[in-house]
Amino acid sequence: MKIAFFVYEYPPAIVGGLGTYAQYITQEMVRQGHDVSVYTMNPGNKYDTREVVRGVEVHRPMGVDATNVFPLMVAEGLRQWGHFFNDIFIYNLLSATKFVNQQLRIQKEEFHIVCVHDWLSAIAGLAIKNSTSLPVVAHIHSTEWGRRRDDGSPFIQALEWELAWQADRVITVSEAMKDDLSRHNWPSAKISVVWNGVDPEVYSPERVSAEEAKAVRERYGVGPEETMLFFIGRLTWVKGVRNLVQAMPEVLREYPRTKLVILGKGEEQRDVMEMASRLNIADSVITRFDFVSEKERIAHYAAADICIFPSTYEPFGIVSLEAMAMEKPLVVGARGVVGFREQVVPAGPEQTGIHANGNDPMDIAWGIKVLLSKPQAAREMGRHGRERVLRHFTWRQVAKQTIEIYESLVQEKAMMLAAS
Repeated sequence: MKIAFFVYEYPPAIVGGLGTYAQYITQEMVRQGHDVSVYTMNPGNKYDTREVVRGVEVHRPMGVDATNVFPLMVAEGLRQWGHFFNDIFIYNLLSATKFVNQQLRIQKEEFHIVCVHDWLSAIAGLAIKNSTSLPVVAHIHSTEWGRRRDDGSPFIQALEWELAWQADRVITVSEAMKDDLSRHNWPSAKISVVWNGVDPEVYSPERVSAEEAKAVRERYGVGPEETMLFFIGRLTWVKGVRNLVQAMPEVLREYPRTKLVILGKGEEQRDVMEMASRLNIADSVITRFDFVSEKERIAHYAAADICIFPSTYEPFGIVSLEAMAMEKPLVVGARGVVGFREQVVPAGPEQTGIHANGNDPMDIAWGIKVLLSKPQAAREMGRHGRERVLRHFTWRQVAKQTIEIYESLVQEKAMMLAAS
């Protein structure tokens, strides 16, 4: 298939899980024989406007500064976004225009399908839907009402809603997310679920030496006889990181030789530090407010004994797959719209970790203590985790399932056009 792939972030400009997903699935689609053209942002206009990266054609249109024009045309809520709204709108408009004019009209290249990812590329998807007969798939990785305490921006919600109803198919990342979309009156009949994945050859404990793992532990002052708990992710309220810090006094009462390493950036950086100080556990909670390379991230997983992701809203959560592939036992949030509960097996002979209520620090503490009390069983859970990844969560499987949906949609669209 020839696939147009619209996504806000793409390597090397990655800011979160969406960029990681985009990188791996497009390269896997190419490995499976498909032709993929990515249309993405060009932050700071510092990247080539077109290049081929591991077989993936990547377009990054250069943006223009219209920040003194948009306030004259848009509502007050959007004016406050400043450069961000300018950059998003220009990226979408230029990408959609480039796709329609250059690819379809001039080069006469026949694309089979257009896929757009979240609201950040919704404007492009809707514009292409208006301008071509190509089927459009909306990939929904999260929603505005889930990310924000106050339901967020009415503008973003309106974009999400319009994209959901105009798209020919919606693909989301978990059954939990599909249920949430249906509860919000999205068109259930056209929503499909495809889990995300991880590359178990990249995320493999065999790729990290004992010396590399030891160096990570030493950096944070974790001794050989101490247990390293590890959290990585954006420091925002939906990730439950403050609840994790609040759980630590209860953990330390029974297991004082335990340290929590928090790696990530976000609006809760100061809150995390202040809370650890107020609880008198600052020596046991080590923070590093940084966004590290994939290689360094893998070394941190290797160094950790237990990984903890107590999210309260997490449509999927690739970090748990990364930890499972690295043979680490997990404590994950499993209450609410959280895809972790579809990844992490909480009981039985194939158990990979513990389900907890990410809103409840005492429940998080309980989950951590269960694993600390059974170190041999916890290591066995880690091994089960990697086995589960190999069975269900490789990018090869993800790409194959996604392509099957694309192909069925293309066939349906062709039949409809033929009938008309």
